[in-house]
Amino acid sequence: MLPDQKLEALIVRHATLERELAASLPTDTYVKLSREFAELTPVVEAVKSYRAARRELEGINSLIDDPATDPEMRSIAAAERPELEARRGALEQELRVALIPKDAMDERNVILEIRAGTGGDEASLFAGDLFRMYERYAAKQGWKVEVVTASEGSMGGYKEIIAEIRGRGAFAKLKYESGVHRVQRVPDTEASGRIHTSTATVAVLPEAQEVDVPINDTDLKIDTLRSSGAGGQHVNKTESAVRITHMPTGIVVMMQEDRSQHRNRAKALAVLRTRLYDFERQKLEAARAAERRGQVGTGDRSERIRTYNFPQGRLSDHRINLTLYKLPQIMEGEALGEVIDALVAERQAEQLAAEDA
Repeated sequence: MLPDQKLEALIVRHATLERELAASLPTDTYVKLSREFAELTPVVEAVKSYRAARRELEGINSLIDDPATDPEMRSIAAAERPELEARRGALEQELRVALIPKDAMDERNVILEIRAGTGGDEASLFAGDLFRMYERYAAKQGWKVEVVTASEGSMGGYKEIIAEIRGRGAFAKLKYESGVHRVQRVPDTEASGRIHTSTATVAVLPEAQEVDVPINDTDLKIDTLRSSGAGGQHVNKTESAVRITHMPTGIVVMMQEDRSQHRNRAKALAVLRTRLYDFERQKLEAARAAERRGQVGTGDRSERIRTYNFPQGRLSDHRINLTLYKLPQIMEGEALGEVIDALVAERQAEQLAAEDA
């Protein structure tokens, strides 16, 4: 049974926020409290529903246990009890999920990085397919996608593409996509119909803010150079491309998408800040993981997380043994939500099990 003291504290906090929001507040404070109020409201509704079901069940049990209860009334109450117990149990489980501590980064925008792996041109084509899948999924969520930088493959697709995805809860949904994605299909260039296996690596990073990662200018080596690729005479005449090396970590970011050196520098710094932030998060998570026993999987991006089998129309997520025979709908972004929801549910189950332990 959930502790009443904790549930009551949530209801009191919700009521306090409601009163404070009715007063005149500075904009920053109002935004902060509004966000907390919005996050707390569904939890408080769940608390109220759970408490109501519990009271109803207690009433039924009292009626059944009371010697003075009419036998016919006791029989009716006994028949209703299993359904009430099931309802109470379901509401308790929903509430336990709602009470799982949220990842502080869940509401952040996302930097999505996709790189072609083994498989040559076919890997680049697959990287392009993955990007379009995420782009379509993002559109269905009402998120905005902006390409930061891209290096196209010789036959299409991308050797590498980095994009920003802006929208509420973007990281919460997409953070489980990091890892090695494998594709099995017959390339268009394959005359014999032989199935090829290729890979692409996906990294989903929460967008860092300046307050998260202070960057010292003395730690940076900034080079300007001429852009390569399309662009006509402009490419040969101006050094608009920017390469920033973060000396302590060796992280390098190259940006040449814009004609303005200033804008390329700003974009490169934003990507660098996000990569540094993720670098620190990875170190912290690795340290925590080392302390936990019995953890299944390391979350390492080198692990193959998913296989896309085009001949069979099958997607398999190896982390949760999920198989769906609706690959076309997934690649269109329509059914990707089913995969993501299953991953979220599995993570919630792990967190609840850890709390129980």
